[in-house]
Amino acid sequence: VHKMDVKLIVVLGHTKCGAIAGACDHIQLGHLSQLLDKIQPAIEAEKSIIERRNGDNYEFVDKVAGLNVQHVIDSILGKSDIIKEAFQQNQIKIVGAMYNIENGKVNFNE
Repeated sequence: VHKMDVKLIVVLGHTKCGAIAGACDHIQLGHLSQLLDKIQPAIEAEKSIIERRNGDNYEFVDKVAGLNVQHVIDSILGKSDIIKEAFQQNQIKIVGAMYNIENGKVNFNE
């Protein structure tokens, strides 16, 4: 952030994400399982869908992906004092966004 004079960090998720779907299905695939486990908080945070909470339900997958974007932002701020300080001092902005693979549009979170 400081060395490269970064002003914006974008955390970008996408619709119909295979990694999110795999995490929703609790797939265990060696080292990949560690990555999928990091998605678990977003799965648990998604409360609006009661049935078919699995990787075959793209509405569920997309909602989890959106929540995971925010989870990653929170994680970045929690793990990097340099980024957190720059963010708190309005030296950088961190935004989340979702890329829709069907229409090519990127929707930025407000």
